[in-house]
Amino acid sequence: MIRYVIIDDEVNNIEILSSYLEKYRDNLQLVGTATHADEGVLLIKNTQPELIFLDIQMPQKNGFDLLQEIGERSFEVIFVTAYDKFGIRAVKFSALDYLLKPLNIQELEEALYKAIEKIRQKKYNANLENLIQNLNNKQHDEDKIALSTGRETRYIPVAQIVRCRADDNYTEIYLSEGEPIVISKTLKEYDEMLSQYGFIRTHQSHLINPKHVLGYTKGDNPAVHMQHNILVPIARQKKEYVYQILNQIIKP
Repeated sequence: MIRYVIIDDEVNNIEILSSYLEKYRDNLQLVGTATHADEGVLLIKNTQPELIFLDIQMPQKNGFDLLQEIGERSFEVIFVTAYDKFGIRAVKFSALDYLLKPLNIQELEEALYKAIEKIRQKKYNANLENLIQNLNNKQHDEDKIALSTGRETRYIPVAQIVRCRADDNYTEIYLSEGEPIVISKTLKEYDEMLSQYGFIRTHQSHLINPKHVLGYTKGDNPAVHMQHNILVPIARQKKEYVYQILNQIIKP
């Protein structure tokens, strides 16, 4: 029997979620609920749950604050939140599961299935620890992104990513060293996650880290010069935008 708790500042949301999860009562046991972060910390310490459904947006302290206050995080977390661009980006950055309110039953079941499998395998929750580590990096210059290939999850410092290239619904991620990593996510998703680190979408199929730019050329075929003698094209409609940013970093 897997013990779980629900932490959400809205009682109505707690009731809806617990009602959905009632069908899994043969495998899941609700051991408590909380409506704010401080209460949630005490609940977790007292009940030692294996699974937490956690709201990100709560007054005074949010769900991330709660996690940072918990010393030993030997549990799985499924985040449940209204749309929160910052919160969702942080969660996706560490390849963790989240559910948007109002809840979608299919998405809930998929997230629950993955969490149960991890709990049964007693896997160390490296994705959650990566999230906490990134939250604790005040300057975010040492943040790591979780890249899941299907066979494994690698935690790569953002600074080591040189560029990303779209390949249909896959993204090839090129690093300063080593072979590229192919991920079954679109380039749009990585654009959203990496834009906060200054990455530039130069083209429909290309996203670059300006810290690895060596120079650029204009003309009929404008391109950015990257490490390893790579030329990344600049789309016609993006030329002025890209030039403006690069001029602040390098001299043409």
